[in-house]
Amino acid sequence: MLATLLLAAEEAAPSKAPFYILASCLIVFAALLSVVGTARHATFPPSRGVATGLMLVCVLLVAGTMVTAVITA
Repeated sequence: MLATLLLAAEEAAPSKAPFYILASCLIVFAALLSVVGTARHATFPPSRGVATGLMLVCVLLVAGTMVTAVITA
């Protein structure tokens, strides 16, 4: 009976794949942003629109990673 309950609990657990995917995208984004920002530190970001877009992408990736971490915990 205990084995059946444990098996049912394992099957009911949500997949952690969305968290791993979003976390990986966040890591890659942060690494690329730091490389580009360091290489072009005098002119990066080139405009206010690009800066706003980068911040939006960052906020979405962080929020998505946080939400999937809570959901799949």
